[in-house]
Parts: sequence; C-alpha cells; structure tokens
Amino acid sequence: MSKTPYYLIDGSGYIFRAYHALPKMNRPDGTPVNAVFGFCSMLMRLEAELNSSNILVVFDAARKTFRNDIYPEYKAHRPPAPDDLIPQFALIREATRAFGVACIEQEGFEADDLIATYTKDALEAGHDVVIVSADKDLLQLIRPRVSLMDPIKNKTMGEPETIEKFGVPPAKVVDVQSLAGDSSDNVPGVPGIGIKTAAQLILEYGDLDSLLARAGEIKQDKRRQSLIDFAEQARISRQLVTLRDDVPLAVPFSAMQPANLDKGVVLQFLEQQNFKNLVKRLREQWQDAGQDLGQNALCHSEPLQGKLREESQHTESSYTLVATEADLKAWITKIHHMGVVAIDTETTGLDPQQAQLVGISLCVTPNEACYIPIAHRHPATQTDLLSDPVTAPPLQQLSLSVVRDSLNPILSNPGILKVGHNIKYDLHILHHAGFVPLQAIDDTMVLSYVLYSSRHGHGMDELANRYLNHTTTTYDQVTGTGKARISFAEVPLEQACTYAAEDADITLRLWQLFRDDLLKTHLVNVYEILERPLIPVLADMERAGVRVDPGVLNTLSHDFNKKLQVIEQDVFNISGHDFNIGSPKQLGEVLFDEMQLGGGKKGKTGAYSTASDVLENLAAQGHEIAEHVLHWRQLSKLKSTYTDALPNSINPKTGRVHTSYMQTVTSTGRLSSTDPNLQNIPIRTEEGRSIRGAFVAEKGNILVSLDYSQIELRLLAHMADIPALKQAFSENRDIHRETAHQVFGIPLDAVDADARRRAKAINFGIIYGISAFGLSQQLGCSGTEAKGYIEAYFARYPGIKAYMDANIAFARQHDYVNTLFGRRCYVTGINDKNPAMRNFAERAAINAPLQGTAADIIKRAMIRMPTALAGNSLNARMILQVHDELVFEVAVDRAQTLISIAQNVMQQAADLSVPLLVESGIGYSWLVAH
Repeated sequence: MSKTPYYLIDGSGYIFRAYHALPKMNRPDGTPVNAVFGFCSMLMRLEAELNSSNILVVFDAARKTFRNDIYPEYKAHRPPAPDDLIPQFALIREATRAFGVACIEQEGFEADDLIATYTKDALEAGHDVVIVSADKDLLQLIRPRVSLMDPIKNKTMGEPETIEKFGVPPAKVVDVQSLAGDSSDNVPGVPGIGIKTAAQLILEYGDLDSLLARAGEIKQDKRRQSLIDFAEQARISRQLVTLRDDVPLAVPFSAMQPANLDKGVVLQFLEQQNFKNLVKRLREQWQDAGQDLGQNALCHSEPLQGKLREESQHTESSYTLVATEADLKAWITKIHHMGVVAIDTETTGLDPQQAQLVGISLCVTPNEACYIPIAHRHPATQTDLLSDPVTAPPLQQLSLSVVRDSLNPILSNPGILKVGHNIKYDLHILHHAGFVPLQAIDDTMVLSYVLYSSRHGHGMDELANRYLNHTTTTYDQVTGTGKARISFAEVPLEQACTYAAEDADITLRLWQLFRDDLLKTHLVNVYEILERPLIPVLADMERAGVRVDPGVLNTLSHDFNKKLQVIEQDVFNISGHDFNIGSPKQLGEVLFDEMQLGGGKKGKTGAYSTASDVLENLAAQGHEIAEHVLHWRQLSKLKSTYTDALPNSINPKTGRVHTSYMQTVTSTGRLSSTDPNLQNIPIRTEEGRSIRGAFVAEKGNILVSLDYSQIELRLLAHMADIPALKQAFSENRDIHRETAHQVFGIPLDAVDADARRRAKAINFGIIYGISAFGLSQQLGCSGTEAKGYIEAYFARYPGIKAYMDANIAFARQHDYVNTLFGRRCYVTGINDKNPAMRNFAERAAINAPLQGTAADIIKRAMIRMPTALAGNSLNARMILQVHDELVFEVAVDRAQTLISIAQNVMQQAADLSVPLLVESGIGYSWLVAH
C-alpha cells in the first residue's frame, strides 16, 4: 500500500503562465505583483484541495543548463524575462516560504529534471506522485502511480490523456518529440515531421533507434531522405527532450520537510503585497475548516518594519562555536527550515584575490548565530613559549573539506537565500577556497545604498549603530592595532566566535529592516533589476582581471621622468633659481612674492594658494610658468599613481591586475574602481592615454572596447522630450554641428572644427548645469558672450530649461531626483542658505538623472552580457567597465562576432525614443582598442 501522495509543483512554469494570464497589478509602492498574486492563489487552492503536507515547489535556477553544452542553440532565441516580472521572482520564492512549502532549484538543471528525479525517489520511498504542471514535456514521466494535474484547467492527465495528445503512450513521448522537435525550446527535430507523423512512425517501427536504422525502407521519398539526412539531429534532439532522473540532488528527497503553514506568517506576507482578497479568502477557508486562527494570524495594522526594529534592538544574543560535524549538521537543518541564512567569512587579509579563509559565520534567526572555525592557529607568541611547539594541543575546529562538503548543497541551492554584507568579497573568498558558486544572494550593503545612496555610509558598524542602536565589536578590538596586531587566524576561538557571529547576526537583522524599507520607498525594481543581479557579474570581472605589461609601464616611467626634468629646468629658468615645485609653500612664494604675479591669496596658514584653478587663471593670462607647473603636476601624478604604482598591483599568481568595483560609493549609481582605481586614468592628454597601452590581451587574444556614444545627450533628448534633438539623433546627424548651427546662427555647411568644438562644450556643459562663467572659461570668451550662448540654446530648446527647472523643484521638495529607472539620487544642500552650496546642488539635480540613467543602462547591459556571451560559445570575458565603456578579452578570430553580440546587448539595454549608439574598437592594447 502506497504512502500519502507527493505533490511536485512546477513553479517556473506557473510563474510565466500567471504573469501572462493575469492583468498588470502593482502594490501601492509600485512593485508589480500579478504573477505573485496568481502563484499565491494557486498555492492556497492546492493546499486547501490536497489536504497534504507532502508538497514541493521546483523552480528553474538559470537559463543555461547541461543542454546548452549539448546544443548551444537550445532556448537561445527566448527573450529575457520582462522587467516587471524580474522583481517578482524573489517575491514568489518568499511566498513559497511564507506558505511553509519547500522550494528547490539547482544550477545546471531545469525544473523538469529535478521533478523527474524527485518523482523517481518518491516512488522508491513508497509515495504516489502528482506532478502539478501544464508542461507537455512532463508527460513522459507518466506511469503507474504518477499522474499530472494541470492547475489552470483543473484537469488530471494519465496514460489515456497522453496517448490522446501525442498519439503514443508516455514511454514513447521522448521518441515522438525527438522527431517532431519543439520550436518553443529550439529543439530541431527532423524537418517536415510533426507530432502526428512522428507518432505513426514510432508506433510502426517501435522506437527512434529502430526507425533511424530502417529509414531506407520508408516509401515516401521526402520523408525517407529527411530521416537519413537529419538522423544525428534527431539523436541530439532526444538528448535535449529526455528528462534526467539521476540529478545529483543538493537536497535529497529523504531530507524534504513536510509543509508547515504558519497562519501569521502567510497572512503578514499577503498583507505586505496588498492582496486583500486573498487574505479574506484564506480567513474564510480556515473558518470553514473549523481551524483556530489564533493571535498570530491577526493582520497587523502597524508596519512590519516597526515590529522588526523593536525585535532587532533586543540585545541578548546567543552565539555558538561549531566545532563538530554534529553541530554543523544541526545548523544546516535550521537553514533548510528557514530558507534564509546570513553568511560572513573571516580571512587573513583584505585583498579578496589573495586572502585565505579562516572561518565562516552563519545566522538564521536574529540574535542567534554561530561561527565555524576552519584555519585558526595558536598565536606565534604562545607557541614560542612552549618547550616543544609541535606538541601544542590542536585547536578544536572542522577541516575545510568537511565544511565545504556540508555547506555546498546550501550555497548552491537557489531556494535558500544567502545574505551577506558586501557579499561580493565573500564570493571571492569562498571561490578561492573551493566552494561552489553561491546561488540566490542578497547584500545588505547594496540594499542600504539603494535606499539611502549618499545620505550616509554603508559600513556594517555605522548601519548597526544607526538602525539597530547597536555598537558592534570592532576588528581592532579582537586583533589589536599597529605592531601588536595579530592575524585573525590567531584570535582565540571564543573571542573570534563573538566577533564573527555578531557580523552574521547584524547582517540578518539589517536585511529584515531594509527589505521592508524597499517596499515602502518603491525601490524594489532598482534593487532587483539593477543591483542584485550585478553582484556576481562584478565578481566574475574582478576575478578575471586584466593583463598589465610592466615593461610598458617601466618605459613610460622613464619617459615621464625625463620630461619632468625638462619641465623642472624650464620652471627654474623662468624663476631664476631651483626650488621644490611640489611644495605649495615654496611655489607660492616664487609666484607671488618673487615674481609679483597678480591674484595671490593667502589662506589661514599664511601660505599662498596654488590650487589648480589659481594656476589655470595665471596660465590664461599668459604666464608660462603656470602652464609648466600644471604640466609638471599632471605628469608627476601619472608617474606616481600609475606607471610607478601599477606594477605593485599585479597579482603574482595570475600576472593580472584585479581591481575592485564598488557599487555603493557614488550618488548617481555609477560604479567606482579601487585597489587600483582604473576609472580615473586620464584620456584627455596623450600622456594619460599612453598608460592604457600597458593594458594588453593574453597571447592569442585581443581586446575589444565598446562605448556608448553621447549617451547623456541622447538621454536628455528622451527624458526632456525635445523633438528637434530626438529627430537629429534618429537621423544620425552630428549633434554638435546642429548646435553650432542653431546657437551660433551658422549655416550647417559652414560649421568648421572650431565652431563644432565650441558647440560641443555648450552641449555637454548644459547637461552639467554649467554657468556663464564656467562656459566662458572653457570657450575663452567673455561672460556676456557665454551667457548669450546659453540663452540662445534654451530659446532653441525651451523644453530643456523646463526639464531642468522641474528637476530642481523636485529636489527642493524631496532632497533627491530620480533616474529613468526609479533610482534615487540624493542632492545635498539644495535648500542651503549658502548660495555656492545651493548652486552646486542645483547643478547636481540637473545632471544626476542623466548620469544616473546612463549608469543604470550600462548596468542592465552588463547583467545581460554573460548570458549572451555564453549562449554563443564565445569564450570571451568582460574585464573592464569605465563609465560608458565596456572592455572585453576574446580570441582574435572571434572578435567581430563578439562586437555584433555585445553591441546588440548594449543597444537593447533600454527602450528609448532615440537610438542608443555603441562604438567599437579592437586592439592588442586598451589604447589601440579605445
């Protein structure tokens, strides 16, 4: 006698059906939820009708699976998920957990393969199986004790229904599909053979192999020849349509927990989504069943965040040391039950490419966390005191291999959310320690940035103090400072546990707060579409790095040094004696005391200011010494910052430079680069550009640069809705010549290079809110003339002035402006009494929506790029991002294919009323490629 039936729900299939079947639906905060509503409604109905706790929801983890290795074109033509569906994926997984149902995903396999494997395991465990899906591919799994239920049509399918659909019993469905193919999945099949013909052939010849072996016997000439010519294609198709029932499951069937619905949790989730009808239905459903709703099932009128903030301020914490396999197994059980775990790594250093893993902390419940020591050692000072250090008692900790084998199923399970603070660092550390890639991640640092941008810092200590009223234990407190500092590997285990477990605990508590704040601020889309999926992309780019030729840098340093000596001598000749050009005090005395140049002003220290603007003003007056000093400073900075320093940044193991991309620094959403900074290499001067010549491709490869052309001007035309500019861009006209024609009153065919240069300064100056004085400085004209140019520009394009004024007014009211995709760019000082501060903020309010939208667009492109490259088997790597430019490394013979694919991804990253133009370049070095 079989046990209670097991219900396997095809979650991914239902998501898309619900999304397309239901009308658009948004929460009050603007987050789309139509698919979430449909999914919750289905779960409610199933749980009510089935009256079973044996339920498992299975999702697709990613588009790329083992089938793409067999046939790269498999599902390649499918478009990316709609933007308003992307934020619903995470909510649907959250809904599954809220209903107390286990949800499973596994990288490299489709949901159908997991369903096939769990079906086999459930049968072996004595359960009947009901597959809840409308996917015809799953009919091949039908057999005695296995049926398929379509939740939309409320229809159950067995062998008779399968024969009616395919013309063959379930065991032959794969053979029929191998011949007929499937256009929706890009399964090729055999041309000219449909389902009906395929079924007739399989019934006649028995199976696919027999049919192909006897294809010459077929009387119809065209059909016979097609089967002979495309026999191998049919065999490949069979590999694609056959569902694997031997997937090495990250979570075995024996570990499945029965569904456990907490009425309070599910009602609270439905309330958050504003699903009032579902709340009402669920209450009626429980009342009809005579169930006690209980106090926990009451719908809370106060915001969830307030409740969480109160809970988060609870200070009694329970932090435990995990030093045995039994303890670790107990924590893994907790993680499976909760479906969310905060994770943090402790290491030997800050460089994510070279630091070694020391231990891992975990937290699944606020104020309860653990620390797993892996590579701690006795302090050197302690072992020195031992008469025989070899006999020092070993520390009680788990081996790396045990921890890795135990945690890998958790880390690779997309159904379990991994939360970190700056989790990109942890991705690197775990990767280098041999752990599997983490699937389903959240980052509290990035969440804080999306919510609050430049309003404050996003470090854990600051956030804990600000939002949890909690002062954290600092790194210095456990490792010491200065010469007395020890490695974290030498920190005593109990002390390390307190410090590390607290990090995981704080991370989880911040995550609970920030996730709710996302809903209230209408920023779910920004996080889900633009930031969260970018984290692993940036991690891959950082790990790839870029090759830097130290020989080129050494040559440049030598050349720069010779030029500096020549410039120094020119300065000394003009001044009449030697002095330290790098000393602002000595330089000021030479310029303003000895040479009696005008404009010298002393600061509070009593020394003259020799800032760049002072020197530029002197140079504009014709003082050659100021020009030489400015050039000397530029060369000195290039030499010290790049040509002398970059060789020290080359990783000795890889021979490449691995910068770190920061998501949480700028106020506009732009990425920044650090350790080393590769985004500030000057390109306006020949000497600055020459540094890019040191960035080269590996042997056999080439670098490809792809750069958005005039993206902020194009965004201005779109966002301010300027018909004349939109038309000019749509017709691919030279926008700077157009401006020269409109503003200067010059006929188009008479616009020369100088007029175009001045028009370009006006175009780009306008989008940065440039003043008449600033424009006059750039053009070398009077302030009155510059003011006239700006007025003429706004007279020709009045919509631009109206757009800018609207942004300033919005910023004054809200302290931020929005990008096209909803990102908040906070504007500090917009209402300041200080005119200089206020004017600066107004310029930021004008430019931030444009610069921020440009940043959002390239992020969208970067997120989509890995899938596009992998789908075309290019073996190319995206290795650099600098403002509006992406740099790739690819085999020489694949460069043109890469350009075609990557250009298309970048140009399709936003749907605008003007075309996005992407320019490309190829070269062995970055200098040549750009």
